[in-house]
Amino acid sequence: MHASRRGQRGITLIVGMIMLLLISILVTTTFTLSTTNAKSVGNMQFRDEAIAAANKGIEQTISTVLDTGFTTLPTAATSFTLDINNDTTADYTISIAVPACVQSTTMTGSGVSGGSSASLGGAGFTVSATYYNTLWELVATVTDALSGTSIEIHQGVRIALSETQKPLVCP
Repeated sequence: MHASRRGQRGITLIVGMIMLLLISILVTTTFTLSTTNAKSVGNMQFRDEAIAAANKGIEQTISTVLDTGFTTLPTAATSFTLDINNDTTADYTISIAVPACVQSTTMTGSGVSGGSSASLGGAGFTVSATYYNTLWELVATVTDALSGTSIEIHQGVRIALSETQKPLVCP
């Protein structure tokens, strides 16, 4: 009986080592999975912030172009920085390519609500018999200042133009 117990001591050591190995593998796997999830969340946060920055850049570009009466387009890409978390350090660099007129269709009669400049949403509109629905493509490239990672956003915008404005910016 005594000899049997002495033989079991070695087996107990081996079983204990196997249990420690399995627990170590479990802890390592748990750590790996948790860091993978953290990286995914970080990537989604960057994506959402970059899309917000791109939208801000596109809105600023449209506002600038509409404020000039939409008779001229920027001749080169515009670029600016954005501090999204208000820590006085630029977080993103936004580059907006020159807006491209993709399509224009004639809009007459009932397509113009009231025919006033206010109904067409911009300065420089004159009352005319014919207006044009123009479709513009704006491309914003947002680059993270810290990591250098970038994302490109394509945005379509419809803008109504008068007979006078259309040939100047959308041939």
